[in-house]
Amino acid sequence: MNLTISGHHLEVTPALRGYVSGKLDRITRHFDQVMDVRVLLSVDNLKEKDRRQRAECNIKVKGGELYAESAHEDLYAAVDELMDKLDRQLVRDKDRRQTVDRVAGKHLM
Repeated sequence: MNLTISGHHLEVTPALRGYVSGKLDRITRHFDQVMDVRVLLSVDNLKEKDRRQRAECNIKVKGGELYAESAHEDLYAAVDELMDKLDRQLVRDKDRRQTVDRVAGKHLM
C-alpha cells in the first residue's frame, strides 16, 4: 500500500502523521486490496470556525476508487469522521463485490 499524507496551509507533524496512519490500519483490516491512499489535510480560511479543519482522502482499490471528505472544528475529529465514512464505503463496496461474485457463480452451473 502506497500512503501519501500532505498538508495544505498546515505542517503535517509526526504525531498527526502517526494518527492518520494508525486510523488507516482499520481500513486495511476490512479490505486488503488497497493499492494507493492519498490524504490531504488542510485549514480553510472560513468565517465559520466550526468547519475550518478539513480532511480528504482518495483510495485506489482493485477495480475502482473511493473518495471522502470531512470538515470539523478539530483536525483529529475531522480525521475520525473521514475514516468512519471511508470504512462504510469500503464495507459497502466489499459486500457489493461479494454479492456479484456469488450471483455470477450460481449462473455458471
